[in-house]
Amino acid sequence: MSQYQTQSIPQEKFLLMAVNLLHKAFVEAPRTDAKNIYREISEGKAVHLTTVRMEDGSTSRFNLKLDHSEYRGKLNYGAFRASLATLIGNVTQALKDEREINVFNAQEDPGTMMFGITAVTLEDDTPNVMVLGAELGGGAGQAMLSLMYLDPSQFVDQAPESSGPPGTV
Repeated sequence: MSQYQTQSIPQEKFLLMAVNLLHKAFVEAPRTDAKNIYREISEGKAVHLTTVRMEDGSTSRFNLKLDHSEYRGKLNYGAFRASLATLIGNVTQALKDEREINVFNAQEDPGTMMFGITAVTLEDDTPNVMVLGAELGGGAGQAMLSLMYLDPSQFVDQAPESSGPPGTV
């Protein structure tokens, strides 16, 4: 009877790996390659980003998908890239500052999570909120990174009064 071990990595290390992979795929990559990945994920397809060799010698396959059903307006590559750049910057800053990052897990599947760092961008004076999520239960050594747009109206009432006029995100 064969057994395999799963090795969990710290949340901060996983987030760092995730933002590095997103940076490599969309910021460092030639624009044509990045736009091709964007086109596929915007059509609802999951895209293989890379396979990473872990410290223990095992490999982990990282895939990416996008849920833009809550995006307000017409999503194009430029708007997506602005959201992603903001998200990468916000996650990087949170890790650098060693801030505690909230992680929200799905009740029915603890391997599905959403990280509590948002990226708010404005397109034609309309706010949009992007977050990063991950699904870690899809098979041994697989991680599905999920970029998701959330309904920005759910954040309006939660904004502290000192952050701006009422009704702002």
